[in-house]
Amino acid sequence: MLSAYEIILKKRNGLELSREEIAQVIDGYLKGEIPDYQMSALLMAIFFRGMSPVETWTLTQLFINSGEKIDLSDIPGIKVDKHSTGGVGDKTSILLAPIVAAAGVPVPMISGRGLGHTGGTLDKLESIPGFRIKYSVREFHARLARVGTCLIGPSDQLTPADKKIYALRDVTATIDSTPLIVASIMSKKIAEGTDALVLDIKSGKGAFMKNYQQAYDLAHALIRIGELAAKKTVAYITDMNTPLGSAVGNWLEIRECIECLQGKGKSDLMTLTHQLSGAMIFLGKKAASIEEGKQVSEKMVNTGNAWDKFLQIVREQEGNVDLILHPERYPESKYQQPYFAPEQGWISGIDAMQVGLVAIDLGAGRKKSDDRIDPKAGIIFHKNVGEFLRAGEPVFTLYTDKPAVQIEAVEKIARGITILSKPVAEKSMILGYLDKSILKEN
Repeated sequence: MLSAYEIILKKRNGLELSREEIAQVIDGYLKGEIPDYQMSALLMAIFFRGMSPVETWTLTQLFINSGEKIDLSDIPGIKVDKHSTGGVGDKTSILLAPIVAAAGVPVPMISGRGLGHTGGTLDKLESIPGFRIKYSVREFHARLARVGTCLIGPSDQLTPADKKIYALRDVTATIDSTPLIVASIMSKKIAEGTDALVLDIKSGKGAFMKNYQQAYDLAHALIRIGELAAKKTVAYITDMNTPLGSAVGNWLEIRECIECLQGKGKSDLMTLTHQLSGAMIFLGKKAASIEEGKQVSEKMVNTGNAWDKFLQIVREQEGNVDLILHPERYPESKYQQPYFAPEQGWISGIDAMQVGLVAIDLGAGRKKSDDRIDPKAGIIFHKNVGEFLRAGEPVFTLYTDKPAVQIEAVEKIARGITILSKPVAEKSMILGYLDKSILKEN
């Protein structure tokens, strides 16, 4: 048996670790026998040297087996979840859960918090007063059976090894390591009892994967693990150069979701939502194709079924339904700073990374893990990419309780907005679709 030092050295030198060696480190770290500094060194070695497909699958299995696994086999239907790699203004999980559940497909959804410049589904849901995101496995199962979906945070009972290592990755600059991302995502999705999975792999300035090839490689690795686990997995590579929708910030995004579920959503956000929902409805065998699934998704919104399901979710998870029905009653930020167009023209770009970083400055995200989020804070865009601006028209408005950050925040976002004198081509949200057929190509 190698020592922890020898295992770190082996990976640092680019060699493949055996199942026993990986298991030894994971077990030792959970028991406190391997300290943070040695695990940090191994994570950094993995970051630079990578892991083979066999190593990645082994790590995924060890994460799964470190805790409890949820058995949803007694709930009728094919259970389908969706995972996004994180974006700015991405509130699709909050939209598609009620849409897909309303279509008759059970949606078990374990979500995460904001990471770096990206927003987190849990933070958005918790901006609804009273909304509960922590349930036991039994309570999660009961709500899924009753409502058709349940949106919760990572449980202490599920993949505890991943949870402990994830916290270490967050402070050691090893978040964006493909094998570590893959093992983290897939272990949770497999342990939660899902049968099929739709992945939204973001690519662009506001994503962790900055270009298409990086996103493709991640999707390929995720689909491979899905197939090994006998979970049908498909992936979309989607654009994250500009913020998604109009709102960035926790309650502001919930308010936008309310509008979307009432049929008043922005085209870019709803196009992506219906594409992802359509794929989930298809995998859940409630449609004969993804295209038909999209039509079902649109019908769920147009008929009001998705809105009714959202109200049921909020009620079942102990959120304040009155504020969902009357969002104008929600407290407002002390300071609301608009930015007006200095010239006329067409918006050709809004830097999503800058917007995400500014949202943190305003109080909508965390700079440290123990920072408190201001649910009211964020940015509303009055105009989006491709739209025409007249000089003097409002482009966006900042919402914050922090007066000192306003001027610099406006300047940062303004510098990331490109205005052209000619109309710009409509951007495509969907950059690529991948399924298990790509595994045969490699």
